[in-house]
Amino acid sequence: MKKVVFICLGNICRSPMAEAIFRDLVKQQNLEAAFTIDSAGTAGWHEGERPHKGTLAKLREHDISTEGMYSRPLTKEDSERFDYFICMDESNVENTRRILGGDKEVLRLLDLTTHTVKEVPDPYYTGDFEETYQLCLEGCTKLLEKLC
Repeated sequence: MKKVVFICLGNICRSPMAEAIFRDLVKQQNLEAAFTIDSAGTAGWHEGERPHKGTLAKLREHDISTEGMYSRPLTKEDSERFDYFICMDESNVENTRRILGGDKEVLRLLDLTTHTVKEVPDPYYTGDFEETYQLCLEGCTKLLEKLC
């Protein structure tokens, strides 16, 4: 079982988008039994909230489910629950390492790609949910290739 958690700041835009995309890719390959997939935020501002309306709309546009997804903060206990910590930007990497402690490997999603951009911009601030979707799709596709 491969246990993956996607991480951003508030867990309402980027990380839930990556979680939903990755779940969809895994489902398309009939690999659901091989994965545990979740997302979290390094800040708990939106704990218990559904993903941002822009994230929900973009995923709905691509017929990708967000059922059961609610924001939650990353916790120290996640260091034992997950094997792969996939962050959206360098700030998330630093905060994740601080929260988890220890020597867990923490990656940026776009480090797995040949894309020149290495950080997924936050559409909460940019408003560009299409760009976030495309970058998450590219990163999640490469992540699934790597893990399989």
